[in-house]
Amino acid sequence: MRIIRYLDSSNKIGFAALNDDGSAAKITGDSEDFIVTDEPAQASRLLTPVDPRVIYCVGLNYRDHAEETGKPIPTHPMIFMKSPSAVQHPGSPIYLPRHLQSDEVDYEGELAVIIGRACKNVSAEDALDYVLGYTCANDVSARDWQYQWGGGQFCRAKTFDTFCPLGPCMVTPDGIPDPQKLTIRTIVNNEVLQNSRTDQMIFSVAELIAFLSGSTTLLPGTVILTGTPAGVGFGKNPKRFLKPGDEVLIEIDAIGTLKNPVFEEVEEDRSS
Repeated sequence: MRIIRYLDSSNKIGFAALNDDGSAAKITGDSEDFIVTDEPAQASRLLTPVDPRVIYCVGLNYRDHAEETGKPIPTHPMIFMKSPSAVQHPGSPIYLPRHLQSDEVDYEGELAVIIGRACKNVSAEDALDYVLGYTCANDVSARDWQYQWGGGQFCRAKTFDTFCPLGPCMVTPDGIPDPQKLTIRTIVNNEVLQNSRTDQMIFSVAELIAFLSGSTTLLPGTVILTGTPAGVGFGKNPKRFLKPGDEVLIEIDAIGTLKNPVFEEVEEDRSS
């Protein structure tokens, strides 16, 4: 099932199941028991398919990406976090920071996993049983803050507002029985810059959930960004960073296309 979260004409949030013809039917119930109705959904604005409780991210989880950055292949998953305030909706802008200036904002197309049930100390064999669904993500990254001014931590570079677009829909596990058999692409201004498959991950989705749940409770609504393949702007020669007017598309089989334009941040006027 492909599920969207949306605003209707009265600004109420709803959920709906997408049909093959592009129409949508309202959903009632909760994540434990979705019920698809016969009532058409009228979406005035598409939202992220989930409002995350927490966002875990995995660095260097594709061998070719580790190689392009000159980093050793990790022996354990490399984990960092994004603030939920970094989340951006499908179709809404990625803003290039100007108050804390960054001139090296990069794209990272990723498969995102949404946890549906609280889990702790789960095995890799059982880990996918706790998945609510999958969606596309863009782990937008300010490389100058990541490598020069971030104090050795990734969070500052990765968690500016709008630096975590998610969408356009969530696909439940029945639609993606094996998350390691998906093609993932990043396209900027009609140019394919990343093109890989999720079977190239160093640590599988199941292994990541098992690792993150070790001695740690993953709550429903937890989002896990599973890493990006080679082809990021920082790894190109010459480097290719995002600029105003760009359009970034993240495409993943069975999920669809997450599309976001790129704007400059406009600072608020605090003079009054």
